[in-house]
Amino acid sequence: MNFIEFRTRLFPLVCFNVNQVYAWQPDFNRNNLVRWTSQGLIIRLRQGYYTFPEYLSLPDYPYYFANRIYLPSYVSLHTALASYGIIPEGVTQITSVTSLKTASFVNPSGTFVYRSVREDFMFGYIARPMGDGRTLLFATPEKAIIDLLYLYPFYKSVREMTELRFDDYFISEELNRDLLLEYSSRIKSQALDKRIKLLLSCYAL
Repeated sequence: MNFIEFRTRLFPLVCFNVNQVYAWQPDFNRNNLVRWTSQGLIIRLRQGYYTFPEYLSLPDYPYYFANRIYLPSYVSLHTALASYGIIPEGVTQITSVTSLKTASFVNPSGTFVYRSVREDFMFGYIARPMGDGRTLLFATPEKAIIDLLYLYPFYKSVREMTELRFDDYFISEELNRDLLLEYSSRIKSQALDKRIKLLLSCYAL
């Protein structure tokens, strides 16, 4: 098989794994992946997962990679909050929530961190559209806050809460307080409930 044939078939997938390659070509020589990676024709995202270099410079595709290379997962925590403009800090890694074990991967597209929760905590995310018709699985703003306070218990004082520097307009006009409390009640954690109560108090909600 030549690379042009391979690229024509798999380029539209954006992110593909070796199982998809074998489903198409059962006799595919895996050494081709090693050679094409070393030549820079394809990019290795993690063991068994690849993309093409053209996608690395396009906006939103790192989020798409995050969704695809560790399933099931959705983008949340600081990454989602920064993407929504709720916190001011830029993020240096993409953080996601998964029902699999905690994991992290580093590749030419960035650093991808996955924090583990129980399977029944995998809720509160939406499919955000991309320009090409694909979608990104993202926590809602309220679920990103829940995930943050559940997975990072050091947010337990007025100082830590205020240092998050949530956007004033979001807090006053856009935060769905009822949805936040509903999500919190589904977790059934007294410690989380206390942190949510502290958050609401700090921001006068």
